[in-house]
Amino acid sequence: MLIIPDWIIIVFLAALGACVGSFLNVVIYRLPKDLSLVRPRSMCPACETLIPFYDNIPILSWLLLLGKCRKCKAKISPRYIIIEFLTAVLFVALYIIYFQTSLRKGTGEFLDSGYLLYAVHIIMLAALLAASAIDLELWVIPLSICWFITAIGIVGSATAGFVYDPMIIKGYDLFPLASAKVAILTAGALAGLFISLLLLFTGLIKESYGGQNSEGINQPSTENYKHRLEMLKEVIYLLPIIICSYAAFKIYGRFSGFADWWIDFSQKPVISGLAGSIWGYFVGCAVVWATRILGTLAFGREAMGLGDVHLMGAAGAVLGAWPVTVAFFIAPFFGLLWAAFSMFFKKTRQIPYGPFLSMGLFLVMIMHDVVINWLQVVLHR
Repeated sequence: MLIIPDWIIIVFLAALGACVGSFLNVVIYRLPKDLSLVRPRSMCPACETLIPFYDNIPILSWLLLLGKCRKCKAKISPRYIIIEFLTAVLFVALYIIYFQTSLRKGTGEFLDSGYLLYAVHIIMLAALLAASAIDLELWVIPLSICWFITAIGIVGSATAGFVYDPMIIKGYDLFPLASAKVAILTAGALAGLFISLLLLFTGLIKESYGGQNSEGINQPSTENYKHRLEMLKEVIYLLPIIICSYAAFKIYGRFSGFADWWIDFSQKPVISGLAGSIWGYFVGCAVVWATRILGTLAFGREAMGLGDVHLMGAAGAVLGAWPVTVAFFIAPFFGLLWAAFSMFFKKTRQIPYGPFLSMGLFLVMIMHDVVINWLQVVLHR
């Protein structure tokens, strides 16, 4: 087998990360404006001159042009070089942490099988970086980014069994996996979700805030709504998911013949990975949605946005149920300094929470083994 020196891999990943960061800048600028990410080519926002390839080299072009357009000399936001640099650092840092340290065991060799775990996780981190940048600037999290992360997580978990030994996946918790009981809960939740969407589509139940507050693009204000009443609409929407999940679990426990068949079926690597990822999505949504509903009912104003719900659901599809839950409770510590800064200097108590959720997720990813060992100690006391 050809052995590639680590420094070559690191240089390649740094360059690749910078290029991905350049694309993320396109996403950050165009997605909130509902513009195509493909056409037209990159241009100066001030003079609308198309940017030639030699002025569009990640990091280097911004430095060589001194942060100004070559033609009109308009300033180019430092956000562009910051995003490109941060993405390059993320690509290299995750490689070093996963394959050059002992922080995350079971990853294997990068060019052998470890590339799948790395690819799925780095794609999620890059998407989270884009979502965080948009959230910091516009206080919205585009749902298309959340759907993209979710799809990556589901596909990665379902196919992981073809790349890794299933026992390795389970032993080192590399990808989400579902036991037979969790898989039946997932199947019930999916049935309930279908019912909820059908009821929503037919108009038998109503969207909260008139369907206007999905943390999507250009969402209008919700100040004129009765927030507690809107939360009751969301509770009604969630009831079929909860009821069907519970009913499926009771059916599984009552009929032994069905239970035996289900165990054989659900523990196939593809099905177990698929169910584990989807269950992670449901749990990620649940921990934030419960906080949103309870917080709004308690304080009479919208506690958290639905964008945060979908963001953590997407992360759950990649990482699984327990990491996304731990990350949610870590995130407030990252938000304390920003909250203090905002209160004293910006005179606002609101904070864009997406970046801090992302930080919590990153910490759980790199400290995965430490966190899971701690959880095992706590749960077995």
